[in-house]
Amino acid sequence: MGNWVCCGKDRKRRNVERIDGIDGISRSPALGHDVLNAPVSLQPVPVGVSDGSHVHITNVRSAVASAHGSSLPAVPLTVSDNNVCGDVSSMGIAGVNKVFVALYDYDARTDEDLSFKKGEHLLIINDTQGDWWFAKSKASKQEGYIPSNYVAKLESIEAEPWYFGKIKRVEAEKKLLMSENEHGSFLIRDSESRRNDFSLSVRDGDTVKHYRIRQLDEGGFFIARRTPFRTLQELVDHYSKDADGLCVNLRKACVQIEKPTTGGLSHRDQWEIDRSSLKFIRKLGQGQFGEVWEGMWNNTTPVAIKTLKPGTMDPKDFLAEAQIMKKLRHQKLVQLYAVCTLEEPIYIITELMRNGSLLEYLQGKGRTLKLPQLIDMAAHIASGMAYLESQNYIHRDLAARNILVGENNVVKIADFGLARLIKEDEYEARVGARFPIKWTAPEAANYSKFSIKSDVWSFGILLTELVTYGRIPYPGMTNAEVLHQVEHGYRMPCPPNCPPALYEIMLECWHKDPMKRPTFETLQWKLEDFFTLEGSEYKEASIAY
Repeated sequence: MGNWVCCGKDRKRRNVERIDGIDGISRSPALGHDVLNAPVSLQPVPVGVSDGSHVHITNVRSAVASAHGSSLPAVPLTVSDNNVCGDVSSMGIAGVNKVFVALYDYDARTDEDLSFKKGEHLLIINDTQGDWWFAKSKASKQEGYIPSNYVAKLESIEAEPWYFGKIKRVEAEKKLLMSENEHGSFLIRDSESRRNDFSLSVRDGDTVKHYRIRQLDEGGFFIARRTPFRTLQELVDHYSKDADGLCVNLRKACVQIEKPTTGGLSHRDQWEIDRSSLKFIRKLGQGQFGEVWEGMWNNTTPVAIKTLKPGTMDPKDFLAEAQIMKKLRHQKLVQLYAVCTLEEPIYIITELMRNGSLLEYLQGKGRTLKLPQLIDMAAHIASGMAYLESQNYIHRDLAARNILVGENNVVKIADFGLARLIKEDEYEARVGARFPIKWTAPEAANYSKFSIKSDVWSFGILLTELVTYGRIPYPGMTNAEVLHQVEHGYRMPCPPNCPPALYEIMLECWHKDPMKRPTFETLQWKLEDFFTLEGSEYKEASIAY
């Protein structure tokens, strides 16, 4: 088999268990001389990398020198594609080869990237960089950097097309009911209520049925206790051939349309990029501080380019905004990629949301959206805000104009332009700061005090924008009238065609006492469960025991 190193799982310092296929130490051609043929207690040794094809054991001499009586040089070990350790599922160490499978197509963005197709097998050479790994295609033999969230370990559950991980029941239903899926389409997800268990969601006509997958203490899984399986793969295989008590036999895995956002534009994680690498394609919108354009980076990657009007904001403030955005990572927040700040106008480069702002979308193409779709958008916005809430950040300008829309009605929160990390529950706003009165909580408008609870107030206003397809809040009232009336207890009446239950949520957001307003986490689950019927969420397999 040649020289190889097997590394213990989940340790930063690894044990060398075997050299040249012999327990203990024997003569090694790689070492170039005899090594004492006797059992040796090997201590953990660090493993380094010189290049993509050699692993250097830098401290083997510390393990064998006491037995041999001499110092030994570092030894390169060539690792072939097939010399893969038995259990390397979570080694964060360079130079250990691991076979992964591509979950999506990826087109190289730079000369250092590796293009690949969904299903392709990739040998991971270096996985120490987090968002980007260095890999080799087993098909083309080419090497390059790949986004780590586009691949999963071969034969792992994450590599299965039907495994969707940690998504909620309502999200599973939304995905399965898309037109791309058919009767019998299915997915498996992590259980929301039981740790280590799973849930099977199956499309049955125009509805979705859910089944609990329980895990046995001795290992294995079952839906019906009389029919256990060693693995989830075996469970899926069984119910694909025979419904065996399910509503329908499993057919195709749920279609996965949306690709994940990469961590940065490339593995170099450039913060400041050359503005000549950007190409402006079409204007998406214009706001108080500048314009937003659809563009292209490096002639390979679609991006959004936000420009800052010269003199509108101190460049340092703009950079502070960008620094905050880059640290925040959530599937419902627009991802920051890079900035151009060395000259004006300053640019901020983010992921592209092709349908522009939610406000303009609601007033145009989105006018055909039905209430369930609007509520679903609201739940996703609440999800992103719940993340900001958990990170102790506030938005300060939450409104439909600052929500962006992508393909398939995907919404993400943008422009946390005035967001600040809050160490206390609230902070004093800058003197002279401008804010939109009709979206602003009374304690913020009158006393310049903002907190996550003032964002909750703004979210209630955003809900009115959704159900009225972009109508300006408090129609017919001036800013001064709104400020005066709201302070004296006035609240916007229920919008036309708005369900009473949704208006109740709005009123909760507009409670005069900020501390009595709901959290975004609460708002998220209320909106996610808005249309859930009473009764059991999960079905039992109808099997005669």
